[in-house]
Amino acid sequence: MPELHMPEMSWMVLAFGQALFMLLLTPLATGFSRVLRARIHSRRGPGLLQDYRDIAKLLRRQSVAPENAGGIFWAMPWILIVTMLLIAMALPTLTQVSPFPISGDVITDIYLLAIFRFFFALAGIDANSMFGGIGSSRELTLGVLVEPVLMLAIFLMALMVGSTDLGYISQGMLTASLNQPIPVILAGVACAFAVFIEMGKLPFDAAEAEQELQEGPVTEYSGSGLAMVKLGLGLKQLVVAQLFLAIFFPWGKAAELTVTALGIASAILLLKLIVVFFLAALVENSMARVRFLNSHRLTWSAFACAVLALAFYIIRL
Repeated sequence: MPELHMPEMSWMVLAFGQALFMLLLTPLATGFSRVLRARIHSRRGPGLLQDYRDIAKLLRRQSVAPENAGGIFWAMPWILIVTMLLIAMALPTLTQVSPFPISGDVITDIYLLAIFRFFFALAGIDANSMFGGIGSSRELTLGVLVEPVLMLAIFLMALMVGSTDLGYISQGMLTASLNQPIPVILAGVACAFAVFIEMGKLPFDAAEAEQELQEGPVTEYSGSGLAMVKLGLGLKQLVVAQLFLAIFFPWGKAAELTVTALGIASAILLLKLIVVFFLAALVENSMARVRFLNSHRLTWSAFACAVLALAFYIIRL
């Protein structure tokens, strides 16, 4: 496996540039999902760049809050953006190693995802809104059901490679998939299911009451605060999708830090993301909605798939 020998400053520039690129790409990714949903529903729908216009309009407006809202309510949008940007800086999506090793460890990234969910749910409670409280409890329940699936699938890949560093996992997956293909496939299926839910896709929300249930903690936000929350939620979709691609589809990365190599890697990454969001849209709009009380049945199926992958790994199949 070729190694990259570049000055530390070059990696820092790449890490910041990669995170900024993801942040700028976020409204385009969410707009792409909206366009696909409209086309599948035989509607014209908004344009591809509508989310850019919406966020720009919200950023120019004043942010207001309930009278009894606390500091967590105001801090939550910043926490969402910062936690996702830290993961975005560390993902080995363009290069074969993590450009920001400080947050490039699987354990660190899982904690950052947990912080994202914790403060997102806590802000809904802090606003003292009925809909916010319902949405917060729903968010935490989904976290309890989904996070074990995601953690087990990713930690299994770390076991197979012998490291929790995302760069080493990404590089070692090429060999691991050849030596033990069955555990890798099963873990990939379980991880894809968890990522699908982490992206906030149907059928795990209720379209007829989306603000009250799926995004209840966002109900009391407005203006620039709402714009930042929307950016944070959209950025999470990109981050978890790229986390999945970096681990299970680690192909097409740059072997050296040159403009040409990074440009080709960026084009391949965009193609991967288009495929992921397109498949997610197809699944999202072709399934019947699931009652929230029955969602644990699907998540337990995914958890069983991850456990089965671990069993096959232990018996060396």
